[in-house]
Amino acid sequence: MSSATSSAIGDRLAAPGDRRWLILVVVAVAQLMVVLDATIVNIALPSAQQALGFANGDRQWVVTAYALAFGSLLLVGGRLGDMFSRKLVFITGLIGFAIASAIGGAAVSFGMLVAARALQGAFGAILAPAALGTLVSTFQDPLERGRAFGVFGSVAAGGGAVGLILGGVLTQYLSWRWCLYVNLAFAAIAVAGALAWIRSSRPADRPPMDWPGAVLACAGLFLIVFGFSHAETAGWTAALTIGSLVLGVVLLAGFVAAEQRASHPLLPLRVILDRTRGGSYVAVGISGIAIFGTFLFLTYYLQVVKADSPLTTGLLFLPMIGCILLSSNLSSIALLPRLGPRVLIAAGMLLGAGGMAYLTQVTVTSSYAGAVLPALLILGLGFGMIFAPAINTATAGVARPDSGVASALVNTMQQVGGSIGISILSTIAASATTSYLIAHHTGPQAPAIAATHGYTLAFTISAALLGLGAILAILMLPSRKRLEELTSEASALIPEPEPEVAAPALAPQHQVASALHPAVKVMPVGLLCCSPVIDPGLPPAAARPSL
Repeated sequence: MSSATSSAIGDRLAAPGDRRWLILVVVAVAQLMVVLDATIVNIALPSAQQALGFANGDRQWVVTAYALAFGSLLLVGGRLGDMFSRKLVFITGLIGFAIASAIGGAAVSFGMLVAARALQGAFGAILAPAALGTLVSTFQDPLERGRAFGVFGSVAAGGGAVGLILGGVLTQYLSWRWCLYVNLAFAAIAVAGALAWIRSSRPADRPPMDWPGAVLACAGLFLIVFGFSHAETAGWTAALTIGSLVLGVVLLAGFVAAEQRASHPLLPLRVILDRTRGGSYVAVGISGIAIFGTFLFLTYYLQVVKADSPLTTGLLFLPMIGCILLSSNLSSIALLPRLGPRVLIAAGMLLGAGGMAYLTQVTVTSSYAGAVLPALLILGLGFGMIFAPAINTATAGVARPDSGVASALVNTMQQVGGSIGISILSTIAASATTSYLIAHHTGPQAPAIAATHGYTLAFTISAALLGLGAILAILMLPSRKRLEELTSEASALIPEPEPEVAAPALAPQHQVASALHPAVKVMPVGLLCCSPVIDPGLPPAAARPSL
């Protein structure tokens, strides 16, 4: 029996009766804490920059450090849940996230804040898969599991909107530091609940960790992001810029070579080399650049240029979140079976490109209703048409041993793609702002006009990337008919359990395979953190169905 199976069975047997719903509350609180951090700090960032006095070219690191650590360590975090007690991993992630938040809230320098954010991302990568794994192993009845995933998905989706409002309230009426301190309250509630209601279960057979692959991947990604960011202050020809980019590429090449030779690779290359999944990951990565850029640059435009308060800024983003929720669920439930991923994702990319192109027209005197709101509505509808179908397509027809990795890579691509994209866009925007000020340095509004010029250039590049994404979606993603074939092939590989072998320990695991994916596919905004440990425990030849 696999370690994942042993852990899941132990957790399942430890959650009788009403304890299951108490565990759901604990997991939901932990998920809310992780999701909140994706948006709450964006609203607080202008105030943090003013308090700590860091440059415009450095501010993106506050966002990038978290996203890069979270995305690059997500697969490692998922594997840890397979190696140790999931309860232990879950509580460790909660405590570590809280400590990192406290350090960030008490930051007295830019470096201290960025280090705390990176530490938050690292513990978030440990916490998120353990939370989902606990949920999967706790709820075995299909009807109950559907309700539990409905709650979990609502928290994942609505947490972003809550973060926008809560970040505005805390920043405006207390301090930007409370946007980080508030995590201590969430963590304390979740830790207390975990200690009281989640039982520990140790895997019978501990799988090995691919440490060489993990080190090479994380170091390579960091150096590439650092190289792009360093170019803003030192230039593209600086030795450190070139050296970081070249060494980063070399390390990632070494990661590919290491994964080919590893007996238990962190990322089996067959997962990303598949055309269907590869197209989905490209779509999510490009969308990650766009959505991260929208939050970062539009937040600064609203607060710095338009002088809106943090609370007002958070409220002004809500129409986009609402459209993402609407479009995501409509796309995955009603449109994907009829149109297929190629049409939906390509259309979502085109809508996103149109929304970004609309934002390129903003000026210092533009109104929110005329220049920003229409773009946010279009972007929300477009992003919703991308993320939910991409999650579905990325797991369609995947082999059972790769099912968790394929799902986790969706979130990884969003976070890492957003990190690299933000570093490039921030460098370009800061350079454009500086150049504009040099050429047009007169007038009291020159700094605001120059900053807006930098933001609109970033929006222009994002629009072009989304347009490229539409073309790649058409070329790489499967049609509706092909997706149905992949689904049929996957379903045909799942044997019907015979009565004499359908032991209680195995049958519920088979139910996880049939019920997990429908819940997974409708979780919007790409905030889902699937874990490699959440394998259904089917026979090796089996594959998870993709609906």
